[in-house]
Amino acid sequence: MGGSIAEVSRVEVLGPQHDRTSFESVVEPLDRYFRMQAGQDARKNMAAPFVLVLQDGAIAGYYTLSSTAVNVGEWPAQTIRKLPRYPLIPATLLGRLAVDRRQQGKGYGRYLLADALFRSLGSEIASFAVIVDAKDENARRFYERESFLPFPDQPMKLFLPMADVAELFR
Repeated sequence: MGGSIAEVSRVEVLGPQHDRTSFESVVEPLDRYFRMQAGQDARKNMAAPFVLVLQDGAIAGYYTLSSTAVNVGEWPAQTIRKLPRYPLIPATLLGRLAVDRRQQGKGYGRYLLADALFRSLGSEIASFAVIVDAKDENARRFYERESFLPFPDQPMKLFLPMADVAELFR
């Protein structure tokens, strides 16, 4: 790869100009969502899809962000102690993240995650943490390597407190 990821690509909001037909990760539900549902979710304000576009216009990967809330009782005990006594705690959902199989192993997944975290941090909407629902063990391990913590009774649901996200970008 010649140059850094930022030099050979850009992340932008998914739009009609993006060709999604050839995108293929190794997870069929993520591919199907991207090809068939992502545009509708964007138009209906259900999710904000972002794409990593290479210099040749090919889509190397994508992710989605949306608002969510988590029942206060779902958080780990040490986290609950720090929270106000609200029944629901606002968070940002990193709903999907996938890299095209032809682009895997080049650091694009981490780059997309960093972009998603940066956008989440910069949002003017209150959010205690970024939440992910790992699709499989590989995804769970990826997020754990990036300092995400599992929910006590849901090991495939992980979070990264926004305070930790802020530290990453200081």
